Amino acid sequence: MPQMLALIHTSQVFLSVETMMKQMFAEIMPEVRLINILDDSLLADVMTEMSIRNDVTKRVCLYVLAAEAAGADAVLSLCSSVGPAIDVARKLVNVPVIKIDDAHTEKAVREANRIGVMATAGTTLKPTVALLKEKAAILGKEVEIQPALANSAFAALMRGDKDEHDALVVETARALAPGVDLILFAQASMTRLGPTVQEATGLPVLTSPRLAIEYTRRVLEERRSRQLRTSED
Repeated sequence: MPQMLALIHTSQVFLSVETMMKQMFAEIMPEVRLINILDDSLLADVMTEMSIRNDVTKRVCLYVLAAEAAGADAVLSLCSSVGPAIDVARKLVNVPVIKIDDAHTEKAVREANRIGVMATAGTTLKPTVALLKEKAAILGKEVEIQPALANSAFAALMRGDKDEHDALVVETARALAPGVDLILFAQASMTRLGPTVQEATGLPVLTSPRLAIEYTRRVLEERRSRQLRTSED
């Protein structure tokens, strides 16, 4: 019986990202069944309030519980902005609940001492910086974190102006680059600009989708191995 992975989505806007990730899932874990849980009001509510209200946390928890009830072997949250709500939801279920940021933030901490964190949505910076600090504490490493927000870029993307969005991201990256060793994109929606920013700054750029999917595959494999050992006992 194939394993099942539940994906929690908070937006329908980023179709190019969704297409890219579908291709990655097909490449990296073709045998895993994917189920999708979508609430496109979540990100909008977080961005309106610039914080995670209790009702948002409650909804995220209910979706994670629903994923477990549906038989999911793991849950992957595809939204960085609801990270703190995922921390609460993890305590309610017996399956792994993974953030899209888990893998690339850990890689950043392992590989750099001065990390630049870039975002186009202000709601994403705080949880990503907090996650980097959490990963650093686990690894017993001190890191310097420099957040940078590409002002107006997200709004440009929402109105379909990719050229302005891209120019603002590159401009912000160039300003950030002199003070950091590595740039981490806090949002999957920025992924396609990784090579462009790397060329513009000369710095390594970490994006979340591929690393998150590869990490999730390892989590699923470890879960299956444990289940097989348990059944043999």
